[in-house]
Amino acid sequence: MGALLRFFSKNALFVYFAFLQLVAIVLIFSKNSMQQSFIAAKTAALNSWVSGYIDEGTSYLKLKQINEDLVAQNRALMLELYGKDVSAKPNFRRVYDTIGGGQIYTFVDGEVVFNSINRRDNYFTINRGRLHGVNANMGVIAPRGIAGIVINTTDNYALVKSILSVNKIKISAALKKSGYFGTLTWQGDDTRTMTLSDIPKYVPLKVGDTVVTDGKSSIFPAGIMIGRVAGYEVDSKTGFWKIAVELSEKMGRLSKIYVVRNIKKSEVQKIEDSLKVQIKKDDQ
Repeated sequence: MGALLRFFSKNALFVYFAFLQLVAIVLIFSKNSMQQSFIAAKTAALNSWVSGYIDEGTSYLKLKQINEDLVAQNRALMLELYGKDVSAKPNFRRVYDTIGGGQIYTFVDGEVVFNSINRRDNYFTINRGRLHGVNANMGVIAPRGIAGIVINTTDNYALVKSILSVNKIKISAALKKSGYFGTLTWQGDDTRTMTLSDIPKYVPLKVGDTVVTDGKSSIFPAGIMIGRVAGYEVDSKTGFWKIAVELSEKMGRLSKIYVVRNIKKSEVQKIEDSLKVQIKKDDQ
């Protein structure tokens, strides 16, 4: 208390001057409309600046929820676009779909926890496994295109063989514009492109044509994006087109994925196995 009194006694003139200045400022802005407008404008600007930062902070805190909502919306859209059986129903008998709506595919969303792109055969691990309905030989797609095929699972994780694999990865793919289909493989060099073969050379082509899955296998639905034609030439050994396809999905930055489950796969597999048995009988 004594120190405060000593301060005021030594600086009495300065304190009195500051007090008068404060009184003058209050009188000016309370009696003059121009100064009042100036203060109001500055106050509004300050409020807007503070509110902007508060809104940005709130939006940032909501990003996780927004991301989860987008994942759910993507899954719903894929069910709508690719999860239905669009083939014509037999007209000689009434077919009742016990699943509902002709649905033959469901999708399980997940995330990549490990990924490689620098080997001849590449793999990535996802945080979904048997407990989530994921099993071997299921297709895996990313938001921009196909990504791989599940080869092994535990309760909570799955190992996926990437489409960037030289051995035992062949994707049935088609030119979206013409509908002609062939086999998509990786040559082991450029991680940005794959090679589409078995397309007859009379099929018209141009750079930029879209390449999609053709639905001829039980792994991927028809119409899933793969990439675009980056170049082409006639293969001297086969006489068919050899087409370079630039992948729409950048495999080095995989994050969100969706595992494709074909509900009717066992039925398809059963009929295909019966064909193998029949071929053996025919050869005898």
